[in-house]
Amino acid sequence: MIHYHGMAGAGTSRDWITLARGRHCFVSYAACDKLPLFASVCASFCLDNGAFTVWKQGKTFDMDGYLSFVREWMHHPGFDWAVMPDVIDGSEEENDEWLNAWTLPKHLGVPVYHMHESLERLERLINEYDYICIGSSGEYSQPNSKVWWKRMNQIMDVATDEKGKPKTRMHGLRMLNPKVYTKLPIKSADSTNAERNGFFCEKFGYYPSPTRGQRAAVIADYIECDQSAAAWIRPEQLELSL
Repeated sequence: MIHYHGMAGAGTSRDWITLARGRHCFVSYAACDKLPLFASVCASFCLDNGAFTVWKQGKTFDMDGYLSFVREWMHHPGFDWAVMPDVIDGSEEENDEWLNAWTLPKHLGVPVYHMHESLERLERLINEYDYICIGSSGEYSQPNSKVWWKRMNQIMDVATDEKGKPKTRMHGLRMLNPKVYTKLPIKSADSTNAERNGFFCEKFGYYPSPTRGQRAAVIADYIECDQSAAAWIRPEQLELSL
């Protein structure tokens, strides 16, 4: 699988280079000022639409601005794909309208399925796209919680075949936790874990790495030790405590 590390916080250019060099980066439209730096050293990058930040700040999403942003970077050799616009707390109809407003080549955009949405919408996205994002939302907003796994069980029953193989490629938004992604047959996942927690020296014992970038790189190395599952196995077979 591809482990994408979110790049959205504070830090020096040296810190960012230390973390991003040779890795896969997940860069938000809401915090994209350092993208030229990341693109110059990372293995590849994805572009996030920044919808979560817009939602938290109570702002209106700039569709035209985001499309221009993607258009500017989509020919860069390190560009993988971009998250298509979505509304965090919007209806299925509203989110479908945003997908219909995507004017760039279809293969460059990946739609978001929110876990609180109907399984019918999930099935439709699987049939229409060869890559989808799965985002934790609503009462399923906390990855790895009991209620989250119960819902994921239902989702995987739709998204995988009788052998547990995925029907389309899947990306787990905020799912770069080994306790999560090692149980799911996903192509990729992201989180800001390395970037955020590299700030806290106390988490590294008596002999922490001297810089934030080095500490973040240690976390990223740990996260990348594992891979996603080859197939979906129902929780009772995995002996998960639901």
